[in-house]
Order: sequence, then structure tokens, then C-alpha cells
Amino acid sequence: MLSAVYRRWGIFVLTVVAVAVADWSATGIKALVDRARPPVRYPEPKALVPVPHDHSFPSGHAATSFAAATILTFAFPRLAPAWLVLAAAIACSRVYVGVHYPLDVIAGAALGVLVAVVLRSLLLLRRGALRSREGAGS
Repeated sequence: MLSAVYRRWGIFVLTVVAVAVADWSATGIKALVDRARPPVRYPEPKALVPVPHDHSFPSGHAATSFAAATILTFAFPRLAPAWLVLAAAIACSRVYVGVHYPLDVIAGAALGVLVAVVLRSLLLLRRGALRSREGAGS
């Protein structure tokens, strides 16, 4: 029972870390790419939400939602369709409301998945290294 509690908290922490790293990565890439948002380039149609003041590429919403969805898919694979549909809906909504181009959300989604896969791989490598040390110490 105690192991299940630690596992759930571990998934929560890993999800929060993945979202934070994806957000920071998207912010850093936005500073480098310097791509204007659609409403800045094209006055019509008007955006449906207030236009953020940062750059457009990649979408931070897409990056963070796909980072979370990927981590949660690893943890709860049977719920993968729900996580991924939710992440895709969040990403597509950014194009629909007029603050991102489609390529922005595709890049953001790819960034989020990449961050989650790298973090999970690092965690698995660390666990493997710890197990091998424990085995060598016996």
C-alpha cells in the first residue's frame, strides 16, 4: 500500500517537472526564433482571446499539455487516448483562438513529447544504475 502512495506522488512530481521543463524550453526557443503571432502580422481576423506578448513559435500550451499527457500515458497506458485527446484539444485551441500558427502547435507538441521521453529515460537510467549498485554491493 505504501508503495502505491509513493508511486502516485512520483508520477505527480515527474509530471510537474515535465511541464516545467517543457514550459522553460518553449520560452527559451521563443526567444531564439522570434516569430510574430498571427494577430501581429495579420489584423484580420481578430484573435478570440487576449494576444500574449511573447513570440509564437513553439506553442507553450502545446508543449506543456503534451509533456503532461506523455508522462501520464507512461504511468496509465489504458488512459492514453484520453490524455492525448485532451492535449490535442488544448493545442488545437491555440490555433482556433488565433494566437498560434499550426506549425507552432506541432512544434510545441513535439517538444513536450521529447521532454517527457527524455525525463522518463533519465529516470529509468537512474533506477537501473541504483539497482546495479545495490546488486554489486550485496
